[in-house]
Amino acid sequence: MRITRGRALVPILLAGGLLAAACGSSSSSSTTTTSGSSSGGATVSVTTFNKNFSTMSDLKSVTAAGTGKVAVILPDTVSSARYTEFDAPYLTQAFATAGLSTTDTIIQNAQGSDSTQLTDAQSDISSGATVLVVDPLDAGVGTSIESYATAHGVPVVDYDRLVLGGSRKYYVSFDNVKVGTLIGNGMVSCLSSWNVAKPTLAVMVGSPTDNNATLFAQGYNAVLKPHVTAGSYSVVANPAGTWDPPTALTEFQQAYTAHPTMNAVLVPNDENAAPIISYLKTLNIPAKKFPVTGQDATLIGVQNVISGYQCGTAYKPIYLEAQAAAALALYLRAGKTPPAGLVNGTVKDTTANVNVPSSLLVPEWVTPTNVESTVVADGFIPASQLCTGAYAADCTTYGIH
Repeated sequence: MRITRGRALVPILLAGGLLAAACGSSSSSSTTTTSGSSSGGATVSVTTFNKNFSTMSDLKSVTAAGTGKVAVILPDTVSSARYTEFDAPYLTQAFATAGLSTTDTIIQNAQGSDSTQLTDAQSDISSGATVLVVDPLDAGVGTSIESYATAHGVPVVDYDRLVLGGSRKYYVSFDNVKVGTLIGNGMVSCLSSWNVAKPTLAVMVGSPTDNNATLFAQGYNAVLKPHVTAGSYSVVANPAGTWDPPTALTEFQQAYTAHPTMNAVLVPNDENAAPIISYLKTLNIPAKKFPVTGQDATLIGVQNVISGYQCGTAYKPIYLEAQAAAALALYLRAGKTPPAGLVNGTVKDTTANVNVPSSLLVPEWVTPTNVESTVVADGFIPASQLCTGAYAADCTTYGIH
């Protein structure tokens, strides 16, 4: 999912069953359930967004009340294919449905370059952007962008990733501790249903410079802790962490060579899991024998799920996140306060020591039995792409069509 991100210590499980002190720290999200309130002619909450984007059409009066451009700067095309395949088109659709003209909409991708991301932000402000929506490559460029924007009177929405030490107005993401909890529970369920005797795990993490990785780890470490403490699970490896799949593979191979009794690996995203699963297949490890987890519901990730090589994947419907970000941007552009149902929680910026008003969406755990009702029903992965070659039989087994 990510390459270099906001600086934060990632809590990890230590070999022998102890959790690092960082586990359970204040880097957590808290969600408050509230109802939508009327503002600018629209009733909006995180629960009103849907696949047909109808809530965005209710925001046309908010759009009409604002001035200037909204600029969105996405991070890269390497850490996840989602940014070009889903985020950009969904954001475009959200703004268009809300009545924002194409001349007032800017959506860019920094292609993995900090300098490009900062330059894009500066250029966007110079060309009339009155709101920025930024998914930063890391906290360094994120704080630089937000300092520059603040100095020019332009509010920023942190998109998908919180900038530690930043000065944004709002944060939009999924509840990332909940994402980690889903991954942890998915591993626990899988170890049981796949009848793994004496679970011996490697617990991998995302990049230690990504605050999201910190929150994911907080979630799944909390799930694993009682099992480790009780001695029913043994954690024998904690690789350093990365969002680069080749690096993740190397880390896993080193851990597996050092601990050949390992029989499961918790991986925090599908991109990192895919090469590990391919490697396990070269060792002739059969399906439903070596649990691997994931996140993002990528095509290969879901194929690994239905074929029995991955326990499940944490699915985050990006069309919900894109609409929430677009809605917040439009309220800021109009100088209006977003309704309480849209800003439904807070997330701790542990560097700035502030609670950031946040719009938090709910992730889902996808297993073979609900692929059809989640990622396929949402159009996130068409069955025609999923059910190809050897996976056609799996789709038949699970009623995916």
